[in-house]
Amino acid sequence: MNNLKDFIERKFGRKMTRLPAHAWSVYGLSFLLHKENSFEVLKELSTNYDFHFDFLIDLTAIDWLDKYPDHRFELIYQLFSLKYGHRLSLKVWLPNTEELEIDSVSEIWKSALCLESEVWDMYGIKFKNHPDLRRILLYDEFEGHPLRKDYPLNKKQPRHTNVTSSLQSRELDDALHTQTMILNLGPSHPATHGTIRLQLELDSEIVQRCEVELGYLHRGFEKQCENVKYAQIVPYTDRLNYVSPIINNVGYCLAVEKLLNIEVPIRCQHIRVIMSELSRISDHLTCLGASAMELGAFTVMLYLMQAREYIYDLLEKVTGARVTCSYSVIGGVQADLPDGFKNDVTECFKKVKKLVADSNNLLLRNRIFIDRMEDIGIISKAEALTYGLTGPMLRACGVNYDVRKQFPYSSYEKYDFEIPLGEKGDNLDRFLIRLNEIEQSMKIVEQGFDRLRPGAITVADNKIVMLPKAEVYNSIEGLISQFGLVVGGIKPPAGEVYFPVEGGNGELGFYIVSDGTAQPYKIHVRPPCFVNIGIFGRLVEGHSVADVVAMFGMLNMIGGECDR
Repeated sequence: MNNLKDFIERKFGRKMTRLPAHAWSVYGLSFLLHKENSFEVLKELSTNYDFHFDFLIDLTAIDWLDKYPDHRFELIYQLFSLKYGHRLSLKVWLPNTEELEIDSVSEIWKSALCLESEVWDMYGIKFKNHPDLRRILLYDEFEGHPLRKDYPLNKKQPRHTNVTSSLQSRELDDALHTQTMILNLGPSHPATHGTIRLQLELDSEIVQRCEVELGYLHRGFEKQCENVKYAQIVPYTDRLNYVSPIINNVGYCLAVEKLLNIEVPIRCQHIRVIMSELSRISDHLTCLGASAMELGAFTVMLYLMQAREYIYDLLEKVTGARVTCSYSVIGGVQADLPDGFKNDVTECFKKVKKLVADSNNLLLRNRIFIDRMEDIGIISKAEALTYGLTGPMLRACGVNYDVRKQFPYSSYEKYDFEIPLGEKGDNLDRFLIRLNEIEQSMKIVEQGFDRLRPGAITVADNKIVMLPKAEVYNSIEGLISQFGLVVGGIKPPAGEVYFPVEGGNGELGFYIVSDGTAQPYKIHVRPPCFVNIGIFGRLVEGHSVADVVAMFGMLNMIGGECDR
């Protein structure tokens, strides 16, 4: 990493400035880029063999309002080099001018197509030469940019009445245009689950163009997080990917713990791994069961939903809830594993393996299913990288990247497990990757029990974690301590951090800015399926309408995570 720092400083000189050392990025360096050189430097970082930053992992902004005299907004680029394993965080200050504008990097990384649109939507920062800069989570009539600090929380907005698209509003050559037709697939369609609209231009049943309209489940996660205390945000994270919520809890808590410069006890780390992998299994079972049903395999859906119910029973025994668990807390976990839980998991896995095997027998030798999945929606390795794909979508293309391996957390480096990889990057590979990952997650859970030793499940700091109820109820010191924590809140030191974990759909990252108070100045979540869906319009072109449903199922778009 020091060699990278020295090389960058020699190469770019005054075009970049090293930012002071603080908790800015867990695994990488951070530099300040000058606006006028930003495109040149970013392109060089992408194409130069010595850097090879092939991933634009994330892009967001901060509104400092009146804090700095010379600039108000900052852009934050998160880059990753798959070849060298480097992470790099770059900031760009935008001067205080009426016209907030900077060069688009969508020419360099196609993941910027959706990331820059979100920054424009939320902050009003324009990106020159972006091919289709428009609102992506909010509707066209929305007034203002809600993540600006001066946007009022109680502002009322006009009703959403415009339902046209650029496909529908295009001027046609003649009034009797019959070459192609416009078809809306969703949001009121079973395959799109009420959370997305796919606007298709069809020639017969073949897709010529597709526009993806998001935002049907947008609830302002990041704006809410700026107005509550750190501990109050944990239940909000449940509502991101609500099919594997514990992973969301763990990722957020790890980011805050990094700001606090604390590490939870080893027993807690292994418990988090066990619960995260159970949550990952439920995520994959849901995706595979729903996707099979949408292709007509209703029996497979019943089998896999039954398997998911067995996993939910386990989660309920530990957390008291089946879906929105809020199990991890900052500094640990809510409760220890119950007595006999290992035996419960062993019996559950026997049932789950039987149901998964039955599903495989129904599907993987079924000529109709194979024809609907094989060679459909092929993504090359180069495309997967430039679109910023992660998770099963990326690994199906044969790219070996999993946060648990490359940047292990919660003692994942001590676990022995494989990363399943595909070959073609088609729908069938994406299906098989998730099947194989279920098996690997079971192995991780079994190893987790072997590594569990008696010990604490939270840090021993009553300014971070609440004392046991018995101590609160029976001593004035305990009562005062809890009162202070509830009213005053956790106060991480001023700083910034980006922390990634491996979610059900790929890299789930939390970027947090602390100003030293009990409320975060900014929280941004890098939702994997929001970035993954950026390739969908290109993916469906040339395929039939029926293939659209199959490809959307293998994308595994979770509305709460995608829209936030």
